[in-house]
Amino acid sequence: QVQLVESGGGVVQSGGSLRLSCAASGTFFSFYVMGWYRRAPGNERELVAMLTDDAITRYTDSVKGRFTISRGTAKNTMYLQMNSLTPEDTAVYYCYGDLRRGTRAGEYWGQGTQVTVSS
Repeated sequence: QVQLVESGGGVVQSGGSLRLSCAASGTFFSFYVMGWYRRAPGNERELVAMLTDDAITRYTDSVKGRFTISRGTAKNTMYLQMNSLTPEDTAVYYCYGDLRRGTRAGEYWGQGTQVTVSS
């Protein structure tokens, strides 16, 4: 089965940085889209950043200039470098992957990793 596993969450002070990682397993094929979503308490899940297989990126406005999404050198790995963090970035961050080839094609989610930014 296809699985996405996040790591790198934690507690950081306002203005600090964290790097989230996501590693996928269970498929030979590359994900067409990989991305990060987040859900803050009381809020809907929102897209943070996404990256297509042909290197097109998209960021939500609130993180532009502070967060950077990238693919790793290993297949189906992805990172989110988060700088200048604010308490408003506190949320559970989820890795997302859209696999469009193979018998396991579909959309997949990680279990989430908590990011807490203290003021």
